[in-house]
Amino acid sequence: MTAVPAQPRVVIITGMSGAGRRTAAHAMEDLGWFVVDNLPPGLLPQLIETVRRGGQDRLAVGLDVRSREMFDQLPRVLAQLEAQGIRKEICFLEASDEAIVRRQESVRRPLPLQGAGNITQAVAKERRMMSNLRADADVVIDTSNTTVHQLSYRIGHIYGSGDDKNTRFLIMSFGFKNGVPVDADMVFDVRFLPNPHWVPHLRPQTGLSVEVSEYVLNQPGAGEFLDLLEALIATVGPGYQREGKLQATVAIGCTGGKHRSTAMSEEFAERLRVKGVQASVLHRDLGRE
Repeated sequence: MTAVPAQPRVVIITGMSGAGRRTAAHAMEDLGWFVVDNLPPGLLPQLIETVRRGGQDRLAVGLDVRSREMFDQLPRVLAQLEAQGIRKEICFLEASDEAIVRRQESVRRPLPLQGAGNITQAVAKERRMMSNLRADADVVIDTSNTTVHQLSYRIGHIYGSGDDKNTRFLIMSFGFKNGVPVDADMVFDVRFLPNPHWVPHLRPQTGLSVEVSEYVLNQPGAGEFLDLLEALIATVGPGYQREGKLQATVAIGCTGGKHRSTAMSEEFAERLRVKGVQASVLHRDLGRE
């Protein structure tokens, strides 16, 4: 007979409207989590108890700003959970104003707080309301330049490893011309390396090709740079673990995110794996150049 867990692991999926909460919820469901979306915050304690009695050990709850009154209940409910010894994790989905406006206009649906105002006013109002929740979040994911598949991949990276308490590192390559990832814990610039873009036969290839990778990694300073990054992770990794930080994002950027950052990210992730560190790679801008 399966033992009933003392308390399920509880993840609250929230964030800005239009930032991908439903996509994240679907990804959690695909990972085997028990998922409830659009739950009034006041019902959260009862839901957790019901799930516990049902023998479920992983619960993901989608919460958004349906109304000001409903959202105002949330701090009280979260304090109640803490008093009961229920540890909750908050996954906050973020996106730029421009990305949210573009997405809402494409689906032609008003934002929950829009009322008679315009979209930008509603986004600003919602951002103010969500600021404290964002500050308390365990994980913040910026989806401004992220596809649906990339978001699902990131959710899988963070929440697909069961109850392993070791910090998992996401190594993200990106192009500075497309903006710095605002959800990165650490950002590094590899534009000090020669750009394969200016080598005619390498230009069409990416950092995933052996030829480009060897070109980048054999440049003076490339190996030393990666050695320093390894030493940095060896220093901060145990601290992240002690603080209960489940996931950390290391962003490595070049001009367009096609050659140097891609090759360096792949090599760095492989180095971490060899050391026994959980590491995966996401190439945010590959294909956008």
